[in-house]
Amino acid sequence: MTYVLNHLSDASSGFVAPETPVQIAERLARQFATTAAERDSVGGTPKAERDSLRRSGLLGLSIPTEYGGLGANWRQTMEVVRTLSRADSSIGHVFAFQHLMLATVRLFSRPAQWEAWFEQTARHNWFWGNALNPLDRRTTSRQFDGWCEFSGKKSFCSGALDSEMLIVSAYEQEAPGKLIIAAIPTARSGVNVIQDWDNFGQRQTDSGSVNFERVRIEDNEILADPGPLSTPFACLRPLIAQLILTNIYAGIAEGAYADARGYSLNEARPWHRSPAERFEDDPYVLHHYGDFWAGLDAVRVMTDRAADMLDAGWQKGSALTEAERGDIALAIASAKVLATRVGLELCTRMFEVTGARATHAGLGLDRYWRNLRTHTMHDPIDYKLLELGEWALKQKYPKPTFYS
Repeated sequence: MTYVLNHLSDASSGFVAPETPVQIAERLARQFATTAAERDSVGGTPKAERDSLRRSGLLGLSIPTEYGGLGANWRQTMEVVRTLSRADSSIGHVFAFQHLMLATVRLFSRPAQWEAWFEQTARHNWFWGNALNPLDRRTTSRQFDGWCEFSGKKSFCSGALDSEMLIVSAYEQEAPGKLIIAAIPTARSGVNVIQDWDNFGQRQTDSGSVNFERVRIEDNEILADPGPLSTPFACLRPLIAQLILTNIYAGIAEGAYADARGYSLNEARPWHRSPAERFEDDPYVLHHYGDFWAGLDAVRVMTDRAADMLDAGWQKGSALTEAERGDIALAIASAKVLATRVGLELCTRMFEVTGARATHAGLGLDRYWRNLRTHTMHDPIDYKLLELGEWALKQKYPKPTFYS
């Protein structure tokens, strides 16, 4: 591989051990946190931070070691996503989508395709961006002999800017219900990544638009065998996406909790009617923190349980059954509902344990709520609850789609 991991030394034995992926992520997270609030206000592309991820080797985290990656399982990969998201959920987002895109090619394409993409990603530290968005039907495909042509526009293309590869999709003109998914270089002629992302949260995810102007897609770039959502194993792709979002939400909540706690201990003053001399001894403050801790603890347990179930399903490969896939879907949906509710509540109530001065714009503490609210609006938990209700009452598993 082209990167060198930093080392941790054991002074007593002289042994020098490499950093684990989580230790690398923790080091990067400390670095990213120092500028997170300022970069959030500016928006745009976190180019320096993305390059730090390239140098770290973590872009190959989920790639098996035989292809040059670090060989992490999904539980370990999600832990890194959560760690980065505590410090900066925009960076956690684009990093997580890197591994979602790699999972997409692994699940939807032939070994001859994904093995080569894995090896080159690990060797060259490629970043993968997303221009799939199956709900946006504006991009269409025309079929030719041995290739096809994409034309149109895609929205919500997270991480497309400053990427080396893109997962793209279009609907066939001759068969409007047929979705074509492909993996292509971002620098391909006719691909224009538009910097039009200007939402109030997740401001450095580059989740704007990509325009396709007669982009040629070769047959060997199309993910058609086994193809999208074609088997129970291929149907793990949307579940990976859902668990990624859950871990981003959990990371945002944990980051908000950590910043609130630091402010409570070092800056906040007791209310004039409080019986406590110190803010941290106020019974109402302690009540809130107890509530925060219970919620976060539950999210961690549910999220890690879902990741373990995903890993077990991943190991089964083509032997995975529809029922086993359904059980994983239910576990992830439950974790996501809980992470959404706990996160939104904590990111709002954190100001009840910090006080009026904590609303100063320079602190940027509002970014936690803005980031989480922006992200959760893209996939309403009402429909996750509908899926869970179908199971709870009727014992019907969620129907596999790109969002369930």
